[in-house]
Amino acid sequence: MYQWILSLHLIAVVTWFAALFYLPRLFAYHADARDRGETQVIAYFLNMERRLYKGIMLPSMIVAVVFGGLLLYLVPGFMDDEWFYAKLLLVAGLIGYHHVCLAYLKQFAAERCHKSATFFRAFNGIPTLLLVVIILLVVLKPF
Repeated sequence: MYQWILSLHLIAVVTWFAALFYLPRLFAYHADARDRGETQVIAYFLNMERRLYKGIMLPSMIVAVVFGGLLLYLVPGFMDDEWFYAKLLLVAGLIGYHHVCLAYLKQFAAERCHKSATFFRAFNGIPTLLLVVIILLVVLKPF
């Protein structure tokens, strides 16, 4: 049972990260189109962003968190390890990043987002950094 839950958790995490990597990239393209006044392209990006968020990103986050919670239920010994608390803190940061993406999505939809494409390209690096640190924590268990 543990292996099935772990597998489903990892599949959801991979899918969630794919969306976390792609949505800010779409925001960068959207900002470029906005700055060039390409209204048809903007509508296309809004649709893609909304579908990615609602159809992939949000469900993946929910599944990752639910199966992560089930893993913790099955192996409560994780709570004895300091690395696990660091991982939980970083996952909380990812959830926060996820919600910031939603805020930008809503701002773009309301034509209130004034962030540059350069900003979103830099913003796109945050989940990469968090992913690297989380994997290192889980594999190396440094504490």
